Amino acid sequence: AEAVEAAKAADVRRYEAYTALWPRSELDALEAAVGSIEKVMRPEVEQPDVLFELAHTSLVALLVVGDPLQATTHVDLQLQAAEAGIECRVFHGVSITTLVTGAIGLSNYKFGRQTTLTYPYGGWVATSPLEVIAVNMHQNLHTLALLDLDPTGEGVGNQVPMKPSDALVSLRLMWDKLGQMLDEMPRETALEAMRHEACAVFLARSLDDVHVVLCADMGTDDERMVATTVGALDGIEGGRLNSLVFQSTASEVEERALLRWE
Repeated sequence: AEAVEAAKAADVRRYEAYTALWPRSELDALEAAVGSIEKVMRPEVEQPDVLFELAHTSLVALLVVGDPLQATTHVDLQLQAAEAGIECRVFHGVSITTLVTGAIGLSNYKFGRQTTLTYPYGGWVATSPLEVIAVNMHQNLHTLALLDLDPTGEGVGNQVPMKPSDALVSLRLMWDKLGQMLDEMPRETALEAMRHEACAVFLARSLDDVHVVLCADMGTDDERMVATTVGALDGIEGGRLNSLVFQSTASEVEERALLRWE
């Protein structure tokens, strides 16, 4: 409510649609409540000259989905604003990071580093997301994997949030590439050796049999969770915005909690 009142009081309202997306109906309802909102993308936020020029003479509200400081984009914006002598106030929100762990019933203490499954930009396939998942599993930790929003990777518009079937395509491409790279991965330090071992163990499994929980439209009335496997993602429609949780070994309580989503 406090954030809504702040948005109402602002002279200028901008909605940052690069790091996350609002459902159109919710954005329309918000606009009806607080006043007109203009969408901005990555360039306007990472190079905020126009925003700062407005902020010198007006009260500017930058509206962000979820917790506004989950993305380094917004932390950097804060730092740039401070350097420019512009005061910022943050109204914290609920993040997908906290929503997912509690909602599906896996212990928050057993999550490792999170990652993002990306589209293959122009044929380039990232393997780092799969490496993160492998290292987490090697340490018996679950992984929250956000799904990409932008097939171009440029953050300038025309976003197409990744569907479960898209995630499967990306995962298979990553799997194949990581397998080709495995022998060339560095192993000089203890961390590098552990990462190599984790990837080797992970690649020895069947990708299609890896257990995941699809989390769709979390925090909305359309929220849905499905406990499934990577290979079955092709047959699941998903929602407007999706994420995946890659399970490590679950405790008895976690196993019982996950049964609700089968």
